[in-house]
Amino acid sequence: MTTALSLRSLLSDTALPANEARMLMAFVLDKHYQLPRSAVLSRDNMELGSNALEEWRALEAKRLEGQPIAYLIGKRGFHNIELQVAPGVLIPRPETELLVEIGLREISRLKKLPGENPSITALDLGTGSGAIALALAYDAPHVNILATDQSADALNIAKANAQALHLESHVQFSQGSWYAALQQPVRFDIILSNPPYIAQCDPHLSEGDLRFEPISALTDHSNGLSCLEEIVRNAPKYLKSTGLIAVEHGFDQSAAVVELMNAAGLTDIQTHQDLAGHFRVASGRNSS
Repeated sequence: MTTALSLRSLLSDTALPANEARMLMAFVLDKHYQLPRSAVLSRDNMELGSNALEEWRALEAKRLEGQPIAYLIGKRGFHNIELQVAPGVLIPRPETELLVEIGLREISRLKKLPGENPSITALDLGTGSGAIALALAYDAPHVNILATDQSADALNIAKANAQALHLESHVQFSQGSWYAALQQPVRFDIILSNPPYIAQCDPHLSEGDLRFEPISALTDHSNGLSCLEEIVRNAPKYLKSTGLIAVEHGFDQSAAVVELMNAAGLTDIQTHQDLAGHFRVASGRNSS
């Protein structure tokens, strides 16, 4: 028979880092007792029943094996929204919020242009869980957004997130590889993308959370630049005049992506740093 244990004893005895243990325990308390996250601290004398304790032990063991917390609890905060995540999609990273901020700044600029402003359109290539498109839609619901992905599983998760956030009328989804997902020729004000950019030989692919994430969302199975090259090279065909494209890339790929943008004839090319000080995003405008 399982002995009930207090939250304090369980959290002090675990080999998990304190912040990770509290996060998993908060999930258990919410699922089994509908208690808020603050209960982890405010009710530290509380004892878990057998079902809740069994769940805690299972989550603890899986995390100690290295499985990502986001997959274990099924959600991840991103920008101003919370997203459902599962092993079929990339776990949204804080650095990708930089793409959202760049998109929102461009939307603000377009709204301030003199004269009659037509509807603003944006394209999220390789949407995964829907992170970029839905964060953009949440803060700028008047923008028409199309999100694409070649994975049907990823699109199902993205659509579920859109429904959970009540944004299904603000974002359309289409399946296909990059621009091939577009059903008809169309030009956008903004194109945003966080494509696979890790080289296939990069040792990080066999470390940490990356071991459990979909490999096709992490690496292009080449030098890390092939997807970026395809997206950037074809961008002028799908951007309005002076339309903006911004792409996330690896911490050491900034110069290479800038070169790709120059080769594509883009202008006003800029590099953007993430919170860690790494050049993480490059942007440019259609010259036509």
